[in-house]
Amino acid sequence: MHKSAQGSPFCLLLTGTGTDVGKTVTTAALLRSLLDLGAKAMAVKIVQTGVEASDCGKTTASDSYQYLLASKGADFPTAHCLHSFPLPVSPHLAAAQVGVKLSAKKLACDIQTFVQAQSDYDVLLFETAGGLHVPLSEQEDWLHLLSYLHFPVVLCAANCLGAINHTLLSLDALRYAAAHVSALVFSETGSSQDDCERTLRADNINLLRSRFPSLAVYPLPYTEKREERFARLAQALAPLARNLLAAKPKNATSDLISRDRASLWHPYSPARDNAPLSAVSFSHHNRLVLSDGRELIDGMSSWWCAVHGYRHPHLESALHAQLTRLPHVMFGGLTHEGAITLAERLKSMLPRALSRVFLADSGSVAVEVAMKMALQYQYGLGNKEKTRFLTPLGGYHGDTLGAMSVCDPINGMHSLFSGCLARQIFMPRPSCRFDEPFDPQSLDAARQIFAERGEEICAVILEPIVQGAGGMWFYHPDYLKGLADLCKASGALLIFDEIATGFGHTGKLFALQWADLTPDILCLGKALTGGTMTLAATLCTDKVQDGICANGQVFMHGPTFMANPLACAVANASLDLLASGAWQSQVLAIENVLRQELAGCQSLPNVADVRVLGDIGVVETRSAVDTCTLTRFFTEHGVWIRPFNNLVYLMPPYISPLEDVARLCHTIYEALASTGTGASPSH
Repeated sequence: MHKSAQGSPFCLLLTGTGTDVGKTVTTAALLRSLLDLGAKAMAVKIVQTGVEASDCGKTTASDSYQYLLASKGADFPTAHCLHSFPLPVSPHLAAAQVGVKLSAKKLACDIQTFVQAQSDYDVLLFETAGGLHVPLSEQEDWLHLLSYLHFPVVLCAANCLGAINHTLLSLDALRYAAAHVSALVFSETGSSQDDCERTLRADNINLLRSRFPSLAVYPLPYTEKREERFARLAQALAPLARNLLAAKPKNATSDLISRDRASLWHPYSPARDNAPLSAVSFSHHNRLVLSDGRELIDGMSSWWCAVHGYRHPHLESALHAQLTRLPHVMFGGLTHEGAITLAERLKSMLPRALSRVFLADSGSVAVEVAMKMALQYQYGLGNKEKTRFLTPLGGYHGDTLGAMSVCDPINGMHSLFSGCLARQIFMPRPSCRFDEPFDPQSLDAARQIFAERGEEICAVILEPIVQGAGGMWFYHPDYLKGLADLCKASGALLIFDEIATGFGHTGKLFALQWADLTPDILCLGKALTGGTMTLAATLCTDKVQDGICANGQVFMHGPTFMANPLACAVANASLDLLASGAWQSQVLAIENVLRQELAGCQSLPNVADVRVLGDIGVVETRSAVDTCTLTRFFTEHGVWIRPFNNLVYLMPPYISPLEDVARLCHTIYEALASTGTGASPSH
């Protein structure tokens, strides 16, 4: 009855505002109410302390004993305890006393395993111990477990003096943890002694109902007669039980996919697309958890931006704190501390000459800003003939019109629009590999173009060291040095697009450090906010600024959400993490694993090249892979890798455990080795 699309029971988490607030009584009463309505239900204590495991359900000190009292007469198991420890203290201390270390992830796995074994049940009620912030370990509490499970929650509180404060704090914590609160149960823990106490209890309930009109609040009366206790309490919670049984399963995978296909358009896909599609319910560390419960190791950092992994507490705290102060304000004529601090910090991390920061919405917009800066700079100097950009083939700079004009016009993704894009100048991609001695002849094409058309060239724009989406090609730093000399001699500006390479991906904080160069303009994005919000930045030198502002001119660009305070706050938090320096050892360790574990792919007949730099690992095949088939293969094998064209590549979050990085590499090998082409790997 009322089960999810996968046939598993409906699961509910019951937690409280503290200890002795009526969680167990509420759980037992709700269990009784569900049984009275004909549901097959069970109550489960996740961690019981103060009771030997062998005594659970047998002694009044165990919560499962109360479940059994409430469900007396049921002809199937109605009570269970997952973990029990004899010391009557906080779960982490009780577990430590017998040499057990609790973790939210392990408890979540235990719960999910238990749920899968109870497929014939309609409802499972899981009760926590103590309040939301009762520790499970030195670093985790019940809220961490909730974030893994994503079960709806019933919050239990004692209806007494101080209840409002504790309840509001608990509701804030649950909201911060993105929990869905199904109901609030207010338990009377003793009989009302006078009118004042009765007035207080009634006011507590009325106040919360007024403050949260959409939240169901259930009073649970105090009952002295034990034999009538659960029958009466079950009656009080009958409306909640009926609502639970009537609730349709939320976020069923098949429902999400069908709704997506009916309304949404995905990047570089036809509107009516039947390619593999996975619904993600939440993420953590280096993992993506699908709505059907499967967990994938992320090998892409969500298109290279989630370098610190997912749901990093420092980033979440910064975002939450900013949200309560200033979520957004226009940047025209106004400023705020977050934007100022972010600009100052970016300048401190980069060459001193990059002195002016323009905050933009996204990477593509940052490139548009850079191109407009270059054009307006040349215009300000009177160089009106300098209107074209020189860029290597194989480059990718974004999907907006200006950015598309400097992407590879033949093998890139924008050839359809070639007729309406500005005509730029293209040269061969750098032929000098990063891992080989520099060949000065690799600059011959650039030299010839500058000699023939230098008066037209406004600026050179390219991705330093690594061409990203255009081919994952790594080239020698000395190429950039030679190009910088050509620009200087011609009066052209040099623009580095570090949207993909910035913030550590290449093994240095910025790819420009490999060449020890300072461009005239620099674009940053992606990892700037640690993959939490969209934000980008375009930095330029005083020379560029002065040229643009010559004769009283202003720079003609102004996004509505420029310097959004939320994005600035989380970007500053991301820079905090980078400033700790841990990324350096993390990226180096990932690089070593990638080199070792991807090397075997070189022996596969369809593999043309294997290359690694920083946390970027690339397997280039001789022919295009079947993206749909490979994506399905990867998902079914527990990893998230998104290949394109003839490239199967990795760029995992820096915090990825090395065994996960190795597994990503092994799965790529298995996928390509199964057929030699990647066209239809066996499952």
